[in-house]
Amino acid sequence: MSEGRIGEVEPVEPAYRNPEIDAVARELDDKPFTERARIGTRTRRRVGWLLLVLGFALLASVWAAGVRSTDPAAVSRLFVPSVIVAGVVFETLDSASGMGFGTALSPLLFSLGYAPLEVVPALFVTESMSGLLAGAMHHEFENVEFSIRPPLTDATRAVIVLTAGGIAGTVLSVLLAYLALGLPEALIEGYVAVLVIGMGLVGIARQYLPRSNVYRPRRLAGFALLAGVNKGISGGGFGPVVTLGQIFAGVYEKTATAITSFAEGLVSLVGAVLYLTLFAAGFAVDYRLLPSLLVGSVVAAVVAPYLVRVVPGNLLGYLIPAYAFGIGLVVLSQLV
Repeated sequence: MSEGRIGEVEPVEPAYRNPEIDAVARELDDKPFTERARIGTRTRRRVGWLLLVLGFALLASVWAAGVRSTDPAAVSRLFVPSVIVAGVVFETLDSASGMGFGTALSPLLFSLGYAPLEVVPALFVTESMSGLLAGAMHHEFENVEFSIRPPLTDATRAVIVLTAGGIAGTVLSVLLAYLALGLPEALIEGYVAVLVIGMGLVGIARQYLPRSNVYRPRRLAGFALLAGVNKGISGGGFGPVVTLGQIFAGVYEKTATAITSFAEGLVSLVGAVLYLTLFAAGFAVDYRLLPSLLVGSVVAAVVAPYLVRVVPGNLLGYLIPAYAFGIGLVVLSQLV
């Protein structure tokens, strides 16, 4: 009897395999294009409600910028077309690839004449809201499966690990870099650029090499700390390291992008809350850029996850590391 039972037992799979963390995305990719492009009634309804809520957030951003709705001319001046377009473009790229919003947008805003104290607070609030929205949309469009009740999905656990590591790395790097080491700004930015370029090259090379399907969650903690250090000392470099780090750990590209969006939204939320606390306490915090950035990024945070849903995952396997390589080159070229 015991031999019969033993013969019927199926082999036990390892604890963490790709299907556990990205089964939804892989199943979606197996469907024809027409089915991936179709959006259900429930999803359209949920997107509508989300946009309504974000409409109220947009009104709040106008108030935070110090303009009252009784002055239409002043309100209209808060919506700068060039900033809105930049927000749409870079948030689309960020939510579709997991990287590039702060790293690429900050230098552009500086070149348009905005000061760091105008850019940084608005970027923190925008990245927190757009990241959380993009994460929700990735879940809705079946690029990932998050959970808020036990048992938590592997994707949710990954978000927790990346968020905790990112916050810890950010705090640690600020203490070391600015209070203890005093590293030159050019050296910091050069390090981040070279790191991102190197990871991009490795990511491209992996497409031509044998790849393991085993998900190794322990690797995520190291990449999370590294990404947090990058964000703390330079303000960027979180997305490329976290996204490519997940891919190196065995996560499917679509799911890695979704997890990064959600985790980056939570990490940015820490900075956003800090600035909002200072603002509420009466300190001068400039939010005049917030309405323009918010309206552009909100649109992109809905559109980009849909594009990820439709685009084949194997194509993202080339596009994501290539984009990371390009971001690194741009940052490096600015130092020359």
